[in-house]
Amino acid sequence: MWEQLAASLTDGLLLGFVYGLAAMGLTLIWGVMSVINLAHGPVIALGMFGTYLCFTHLGLNPYLAVVLVAVLGLPLGFFIYGVAVHRVINAPHLSSLLATFAVNMIIIGVGTAVFSTSPQNIDFSMGTLEAGPLTVPGTRLVAAFGAVLFTAGLYLFLYFSRPGKAIRAVANNRRAAELMGIPSSLVLALSFGLGTMIAAAAGGLIATFFPFTILSGGTYELKSFVICVLGGLGHPLGALLGGLILGGLEGLVPTFMPVSWVPVVEFGLFVLVLLVKPSGLMGAK
Repeated sequence: MWEQLAASLTDGLLLGFVYGLAAMGLTLIWGVMSVINLAHGPVIALGMFGTYLCFTHLGLNPYLAVVLVAVLGLPLGFFIYGVAVHRVINAPHLSSLLATFAVNMIIIGVGTAVFSTSPQNIDFSMGTLEAGPLTVPGTRLVAAFGAVLFTAGLYLFLYFSRPGKAIRAVANNRRAAELMGIPSSLVLALSFGLGTMIAAAAGGLIATFFPFTILSGGTYELKSFVICVLGGLGHPLGALLGGLILGGLEGLVPTFMPVSWVPVVEFGLFVLVLLVKPSGLMGAK
């Protein structure tokens, strides 16, 4: 019993790192721009298909493909921001919701026409690691390590680079940042680009161990909302902590009850956090 619990918890926590990375893109955009990005899920799905295409057609190692997909996610984010978000950035929240939802539907529609809705998978093995009673797939370990690397890179960028400090300044007080000479429009575009890049990278990592379709991103978008609220909206490290908690729950719940109860527990936790601590574990008051 204890061995099964340890194995399930380990598996869930490794998955939680990738969940946290996926939510990080969503929470970064919200924290800087106060925009709820409903195109987040389809961007994750694009990351999955981008990694798959690089692996199957270009013969790239899938983890190198994830890096390439992340790099391409940055200009994609700039494009989405310029076309759909920039015009409604100061409008009521409903406008940005509708704008990003339109992008969501466009990506799903085009993706369905190009890729269909048949499941795909990346047939790539990294072996297994055995540590006592635990047997951990190598792909999970590498994906968790990749998520930590992306998180560390984002943290270093935000706190030790000039553009990162500008992003934090705009997130804290956009008007004051503009008065200090920071071009807020460029900073907002960069923030949306970074959020899109991180979402695409998370999708690529998820594709290395789960089958996927163009509709798969919706599941991870919903998980990202739960994680963002749990960790604290606008706090990237809070997203990682929330991802670990959610992943741990996904690992433990099926050992005590049917797997169909997992979403019930997840969204029950979502409602509980909203009622008890709506700022999240690491969010501002």
